[in-house]
Amino acid sequence: MRILRRTLLLPSAGSALVRTLVAVALGLLPSVSLAQDEVKLSDAQARNLGVRVTRPIASRTDLTLPYPVQIVIPTQQLWVVSAPVAGMVANLLVGRGDRVTAGQPVVTLESPSFVSQQRDYLHAIAQERLATQQLNRNVDLFEGKAVPQRVLEASQAEARQAALVVAERRQMLHLSGMSDDAIARLAQDAAISGTLTVNAPQTASVVEIAVAPGQRLEQSAPLVKLARLSPLWAEIAVPAANIRAIRTGAKVEIEGYATPGKVVLVSETIDAATQTILVRAEVPNDGELHPGQTTAARIGFLSAGESAFEIPYSGLIRRGEQASVFVAFDGGFRLVPVKLLAEDQDHVVVSGPITDRDSIAIGGISALRGILSGLGQ
Repeated sequence: MRILRRTLLLPSAGSALVRTLVAVALGLLPSVSLAQDEVKLSDAQARNLGVRVTRPIASRTDLTLPYPVQIVIPTQQLWVVSAPVAGMVANLLVGRGDRVTAGQPVVTLESPSFVSQQRDYLHAIAQERLATQQLNRNVDLFEGKAVPQRVLEASQAEARQAALVVAERRQMLHLSGMSDDAIARLAQDAAISGTLTVNAPQTASVVEIAVAPGQRLEQSAPLVKLARLSPLWAEIAVPAANIRAIRTGAKVEIEGYATPGKVVLVSETIDAATQTILVRAEVPNDGELHPGQTTAARIGFLSAGESAFEIPYSGLIRRGEQASVFVAFDGGFRLVPVKLLAEDQDHVVVSGPITDRDSIAIGGISALRGILSGLGQ
């Protein structure tokens, strides 16, 4: 490496604090020499400049610093059970936190609209029977040449129209929650009911009750909210500066939870208020995680053979995109480039040519940088 020799000159402008510290150091101990990315200082000079050091702590070689997390229910695992018809809540058959199976009754409604739907269905069936009987008579008459073809065609059209009305009315009852068996019994017995039972569409847990007994509802008003609670999403707020180390498929460890998840989304947008990016992980849930829970998570980001170290944030030096630290050697400090892997307001995780036996400067950084740059020369 080519060594550049510099003459140390104190400028007339610049940082007052750095000038003062360096002036004191040079006044007491004038044997300060400089080389490229290297500051040669005695122990006494370093103390006079306020330089403090610490040893880096070996960090997990596969996980970032912890980031804040909120546990949420995946949107595709949420169902809102709504009132199929207008009416009044007669009974709530489940409570918040209950687990229900597909087809299990959850709410009963009393509904005049439901009564009207059943009556309309029975009327449509009667009209279809009449249209079918008339068609059969006209077929016989047409074959005996007693009626013209247009009469037969009109009867055929009326029978088709009547069948369509029956199908429409049957579908309305389906949408109201009646099963095929219940519709068949209605057609056979003509026993109209004023009470409608609303069933769960999926096996799930009840996460919200939106109504109370006696409450009157419009059609499509929400009754209960159901959710499948495994897997869950862990939504992680990652500082934008750290996002390049995170990839889809990376392992995610939730604090206090044994089963790891994996990253399924790294958002392409930044939250303007917090300057963080949403990272979403999918985590299997055995009942220990709960929607709405807040915790912390670490995200996998390194290869197995790479070493990482945690140091206080004050020890990191940024020059554009390059991150560095001052590493002590016998006779001074050397500026060593490192790769920034993760950071929060107090600590950073870096990788590079350092070890846990090195001493990293975490105080007096401004003075070291000022000396290294020749105080502006």
